[in-house]
Amino acid sequence: MKLWTVAPLDKNDAAKIQKDYELPAIVAMLLRIRNINTKEQIEDFLFNEDKIADPFEIKDMDKAVERIRRAIDDYEPICVYGDYDADGVTSTTLLYSYLDAICANVIYYIPSRENEGYGMNRGAVDTLHEKGIKLIITVDNGISALDEIDYANSLGIDTVVTDHHMPLRELPNACAVVDLHRADCPSRFKHLSGVGVAFKLIMALEGEYCDLPSLLENYSDLLAIGTIGDIVELTGENRVFVKNGIKNIVNCERLGLNALVENSGLTGKPITAGNISFTIVPRINAVGRLGLSQKSVSLFLTEDEKEADEIACRLCSDNSERQQIEKNIVSKIDETIKNNPDMVLDRILVIDGEDWHQGVIGIVASRIKEAYGKPTIIISRNGEKAKASGRSVEGFPLCDAVFACSDLLTHYGGHPMAVGLSLKSENIDAFRKRINQYAEKFENMPFDRLNIDCKLNPAYLNMELVNSLSYLQPFGAGNPTPIFGLYNMTLKNIIPLSNNKHLKLIFERRDTTVAAMKFFTSFEEFPYQREDTLDLAVTLSSSEYNGNASVSVIIKDIKPTACESINILQDMRSYENISIGADIDKSRALELLPDRNDFALLYRFLKQNNGYNFPVETLVHKLEYKLSYGRIRVILKAMQELGLINITEGINSCSIGLNVVSEKVELESADIIKKLREVL
Repeated sequence: MKLWTVAPLDKNDAAKIQKDYELPAIVAMLLRIRNINTKEQIEDFLFNEDKIADPFEIKDMDKAVERIRRAIDDYEPICVYGDYDADGVTSTTLLYSYLDAICANVIYYIPSRENEGYGMNRGAVDTLHEKGIKLIITVDNGISALDEIDYANSLGIDTVVTDHHMPLRELPNACAVVDLHRADCPSRFKHLSGVGVAFKLIMALEGEYCDLPSLLENYSDLLAIGTIGDIVELTGENRVFVKNGIKNIVNCERLGLNALVENSGLTGKPITAGNISFTIVPRINAVGRLGLSQKSVSLFLTEDEKEADEIACRLCSDNSERQQIEKNIVSKIDETIKNNPDMVLDRILVIDGEDWHQGVIGIVASRIKEAYGKPTIIISRNGEKAKASGRSVEGFPLCDAVFACSDLLTHYGGHPMAVGLSLKSENIDAFRKRINQYAEKFENMPFDRLNIDCKLNPAYLNMELVNSLSYLQPFGAGNPTPIFGLYNMTLKNIIPLSNNKHLKLIFERRDTTVAAMKFFTSFEEFPYQREDTLDLAVTLSSSEYNGNASVSVIIKDIKPTACESINILQDMRSYENISIGADIDKSRALELLPDRNDFALLYRFLKQNNGYNFPVETLVHKLEYKLSYGRIRVILKAMQELGLINITEGINSCSIGLNVVSEKVELESADIIKKLREVL
């Protein structure tokens, strides 16, 4: 369960925005909710189509231009050194194709994720030296390549760094270091992706004759894909890139991108930031994860239709393979958790396995983080060495937790929401213990949150409201698709669709009926029944059938109206603390401690229903709020310890079965009850 939060709204400010800009009310409200409320912010957000700041605002841009122009004039061999993800691939394609178009002597290089890892490495520098390269221009990497750039210098190779990652304490000894996050960089907009920085470099190389509309026409498709793929904020200049890119992908002259759109099943569908994010980007990333990023660059550069189709097919095939690898790893983790349920009691989940694909474990970490609402690190062991990737919840800087364990690691890096690290396999247990000790000391460890923009009266659901949301597009990081709260909705019907793969749910509130989709949930997996009063967190879009448009309501989360998510989450935290031996105060222990009547109530329910096969938190609702989540958890644990029931909980499943017991058991003898008594 996530903590449901509803954003505050100053209605007076929203009304003023609505009046001043003649906007639909919902748009003015959402702008205010997202703190887009000054004249400059509103006009930039809504109306800026082509304004980009002077690239020479960025520190060292002048030095980068001077060195690259000299290389172009002298026909020196240049290498654009990229990265294997969507941002790195599009950065490489953009800068390489520009330099090639102006007749520079240029090649490109992307390291293998599997064999070389991220960024510059000595082996690659040696290879480029053998090819006679005199200038390396990094895109989407290079800021941390201090040793590698020094090595390149020793071989007579100059380097221009263009990057958007956080610098180390020391900058590399390059001809120019173009990075927005340098402490001495005065540039105003700091949220560019690697491809955004590469584009600003092209603007600077064009100089006073820069024709920005033409550059956007030529490269905004790449800019949109890389910007969306790197999950940077879709505000400021990034909105300009993506707005233009979406238009140009629809009318694209890039054969490879057209082939990818067709092979991905997007032909004839509206191109949005969402389907770029969930359809195009994963296919580009898949080949990088499986070791063939050069193919993605070739796809964007090819002028041969047959080659374009072949590479696009390969990307789609690799994406399917990546999905299967991911599914297999998640399945193995699911079994591990079922056999070792206490492992998910930790504040930070650290889960390891042998030879899990290193290109996929980051995605798996995101899946597990979503399921448990906790920072998660997935480790792949390969003999004596191990590599890991982690994802965090909003409000917990996972990088700080990892850095606090640096003496156990051989390599580490990242930012508050995502980390990568390497360590010896023998140190995994020590790392798990140490990072959780850090988390236990972290004040106010946050819960994973579901941020609802605003509550919505279902009577106002219509196509006019849905269409007005287009003012705010493109949606993405920093400007997420609005989530609306539909509260106090009475469930009237449950209709299985697509062979029971999805559900169509019919709700009523007063005189309004709402049909909503709950995807990837079968009838048997749905824990609620007709006439339950529920709260829905939904997104809105339009759908068309037989030429008629209608409102499409998609459920992102659902909970009983009487259920307060904060109470369940606090109970969950208290139960975890008592289970792992962490500190818990007497008042919380008293709230957790059940009496015999509580035991009897839950046991009777389980007996009458022949067990239970839904998430434990839904028992609060099923028992009509007579027991708190914390007490339910304690009772289930006690009954399991005493052999009365068996519980199997996985990532997305729960099964509680009753055992046949011939002898009377003493409830107070359960270990969990003893622990609570000790606190009291």
